[in-house]
Amino acid sequence: MTDIRANTVLPARRTPVTLQTADGLELVGELALPADRPPVATLIMLHPLPTQGGMMDSHLFRKAANRLPALAGLAVLRFNTRGTASEQGRSQGEFDNGEMERLDVAAALDRVEYDDLPAPWLIGWSFGTDLALRYGCDPSVVGAVLLAPPLKYSTDDDLRRWAESGKPLVAIVPELDDYLRPEEARRRFAVVPQAEVVAVPRAKHLFVGFTETVLDELVRAVVPDARVPLPRLWPEPEQSDR
Repeated sequence: MTDIRANTVLPARRTPVTLQTADGLELVGELALPADRPPVATLIMLHPLPTQGGMMDSHLFRKAANRLPALAGLAVLRFNTRGTASEQGRSQGEFDNGEMERLDVAAALDRVEYDDLPAPWLIGWSFGTDLALRYGCDPSVVGAVLLAPPLKYSTDDDLRRWAESGKPLVAIVPELDDYLRPEEARRRFAVVPQAEVVAVPRAKHLFVGFTETVLDELVRAVVPDARVPLPRLWPEPEQSDR
């Protein structure tokens, strides 16, 4: 057995994908599937603010794609929203302060439907949580997990839409967040009766040093019967004598 470390990449079927938006843009993405079984659910990753360095390769999303297909049987679809660049490439278009990005969310949902992937969940982080709340309450979506939601662009009307849908909504909130801390988050999300706020003690907005905690809580929300905490060790590949 070997320790699962920050840069560990576990087995999966990983494929570059291009998302097509309704206004004619191509968005750079990647789909990671379990290597040896069908996925039990699908994570659609909506990244932090690109003007502050957010992208599909932001550390939590990269680690989710590297680990969760193997550890939890999940499909992970991550992509760069319009105008966003990462090591995977640059998506066409320009950042639009969360407005035209609604078409990017729709393009991701279309891709999940096209590939016939099961049980889509939106996983937003920071700016991505606002995209999930504003544009993700779609009939095809099972629920959403919000990582460090600032509730900057979202309104009470957006929250009420989720409340009326009855869809699960889980907010994972750092105790020392720069924008929205657990006590205030519980007050703001009170308009959504089914919403759950999970506080992460000592964590800050970027969750540096808290990857395992965040991934455990994410999997707990999406796959209630999964074994959590997730394994911290992985079998070493067998060595060939040849």
